[in-house]
Amino acid sequence: MFIKIKPLATAALLTVAAGGAGTAGAFSASAATPAPPKIAVFSAKFGTAASPNFIETVSHGVAKVGQPTVLNRVSGSNPGQDIIGHRGGLVSDFFKAGLVSVDVNKHYGNLNAAQLEYAPNGVPSRLCVGLEAAAYQNERLSLQACDTPGATVWIIDTADSPKTAAKGYFPIVNGSTTDFAHPFAMTYYGDPCHKRATDKPIRVAHLLNNPTHVHDNQLWGVLKK
Repeated sequence: MFIKIKPLATAALLTVAAGGAGTAGAFSASAATPAPPKIAVFSAKFGTAASPNFIETVSHGVAKVGQPTVLNRVSGSNPGQDIIGHRGGLVSDFFKAGLVSVDVNKHYGNLNAAQLEYAPNGVPSRLCVGLEAAAYQNERLSLQACDTPGATVWIIDTADSPKTAAKGYFPIVNGSTTDFAHPFAMTYYGDPCHKRATDKPIRVAHLLNNPTHVHDNQLWGVLKK
């Protein structure tokens, strides 16, 4: 069954990821803060905000460190797609919290960023979408402890593709990147329509042709359910 999803403006990502708390509450949500909404990340190569088709999914719905994330068809009954905002704010906020480096803050400090926690059936797992090690070419995305510095922070890199960002599609850069000319960004190879691609992991790779002609397999949109 298709689930109803609403477009999420990039400028408001920090608020949604923080469960509606806004920047000031991004790292100190109180008991009164409403539960964060589910968030869906979709590839601009295979969908749109109106019809995302395929969204980031924890493979087989298994909540364990190292479990990869893949692109699966949108489903209202797949708990592997239950991803919520863990923290959100500016990259500079993550720097103050010790979750990104001085260099990352220097290059991206004024951009929005978020952590995405896996919460199967609404139960937070304390595992966030991230990388096992500091970003390197073709490293796969997987679940990692949410307090892992750098590797579990995702930067909404509107600056590296401003024309597509204006339409809601942008690169998503990992917070552990050390290359700032061609940062390590979420990338999907292949076609999720193919049955054999069901378990094909999303990866990070050097962002190419930025800032004017980023390939659509490195452009993403973020929606809230």
